[in-house]
Amino acid sequence: MATLEHFNWTHSFFELGPDFFQAKSPDPVAAPYIIDANPEAATLIGLDLAEFERPEFVEYFSGNRLLPGAQPLAMDYSGHQFGLYNPRLGDGRGLLLGAVQNGSGHAWDVYLKGCGPTRFARGFDGRATLRASIREYLGGEAVHGLGIPTTRSLAVIGIGELVFRETPQPGALLVRLSDSHVRFGSFENFHYTNRPEAVTQLADFVIQRHYPDIANEANKYQLLFRTVMHKTARLIAQWQSVGFIHGVMNTDNMTLTGTTFDYGPFGFMDRFNPDFTPNQTDGHGRYAFGRQAEIGHWNLTKLGETLTHLIAPEIITEELEQYQTVFNRYYLELMGGKLGLEILDSEVAGLVGTLFQKLYEHQVDYTLFFRRLADFPRETPANLRAMFNDPADLDALLDLYRKLIEREDPDLDDRKEKMNRVNPRFILRNYLLERAIDQAMKQSDYSEVERLRILLQDPYNDRPEIFKRYGIDPELYAAETPDSHVEMRLSCSA
Repeated sequence: MATLEHFNWTHSFFELGPDFFQAKSPDPVAAPYIIDANPEAATLIGLDLAEFERPEFVEYFSGNRLLPGAQPLAMDYSGHQFGLYNPRLGDGRGLLLGAVQNGSGHAWDVYLKGCGPTRFARGFDGRATLRASIREYLGGEAVHGLGIPTTRSLAVIGIGELVFRETPQPGALLVRLSDSHVRFGSFENFHYTNRPEAVTQLADFVIQRHYPDIANEANKYQLLFRTVMHKTARLIAQWQSVGFIHGVMNTDNMTLTGTTFDYGPFGFMDRFNPDFTPNQTDGHGRYAFGRQAEIGHWNLTKLGETLTHLIAPEIITEELEQYQTVFNRYYLELMGGKLGLEILDSEVAGLVGTLFQKLYEHQVDYTLFFRRLADFPRETPANLRAMFNDPADLDALLDLYRKLIEREDPDLDDRKEKMNRVNPRFILRNYLLERAIDQAMKQSDYSEVERLRILLQDPYNDRPEIFKRYGIDPELYAAETPDSHVEMRLSCSA
């Protein structure tokens, strides 16, 4: 296992040259301290867990000292935000230190978020709030626990300085790990400034680092776009299946590796509502739950436009025409798993459509419905029936469902076990997250941050010994969101 001074660094993005970034060191902070450190994330970069206890840990990851071997840089990118092109983005408050290669040969980018302004800061302070840092820290862990590709975080580091947003707030840094920090907007930056050679250079970088198996193919750029399209479609299908709403699907928040990236005003579905977005600044619902697949296609279209000097426009159009089919296939597979069904045909697709209509009409909790459904058809749990204003609607729905179950003649115990492996018992409900943040901000009590991290490592199962050790009441954390907190909405700066 590695110590802090002996990471196996690689710097392939730095080698692209200064047209792609600003080289800069982090700005020092006052009185840094650990809010929470993540042992699971440490294993990704081969870090010995004993390093958490060293005073150097907080010094290095607060930016007060530079990690030996790091080459910090702020990446240059632009992007479409809420459908409008913004040429002035870039890493305004974060620095990529490089990539650390672990013992398995996989490289993880190490990134400090909130470490001071860069030339891309656009007049802002370059800092991050404690609130936003905890949200991203736990959001990544929640999505990872659900088996969805995502960034992770090694630690949240508090600082003895206030950050001014709408009101003064405690500041923090987030130590983010990601398989890539190259975004759709990275390509747009060079495309819209008429630098096609830089687009080509960036495409070759992505291929060499992430998709080396296509590097020698004559149509490697088409294959790159096709791969990104498939990964994006699958990612969004996974979001939809668990009721996750990203909230800010701008092109600068979409990666070339199909990774959930940048946790701002995200949320998980409470009562099913396809029009819900947790982003209070999204007044038109552009990034609402029910539009995420459509926005994925829109963003891919913008990526495709940057590659027209490498791929014929008609080829890009042909690839994009496959997106909906690819998404539908992934999504139906995932929904079949949630329903415990293996024969995936038009009847199953029809059931899913009918089911969602009824969940919407009766304002049913999305997560709890599927978890409780696993007991059917052996029984119809009373707590499932209680979720519907008119139980007759549930009975009609279950009659359709029973027929699809019976045609497969499944082992009911095996079916229930399979459903419980894909339908979580616990999700990161925003009211739980806000409670943890409030305790951290008002009482300097970070135990709930740790508790949620532990809970979300395995959102599918009760773990009595671990729950007892950390004081986790499973019934509390698995409960439906209280009426007063349903559909919480947050600003992008929250």
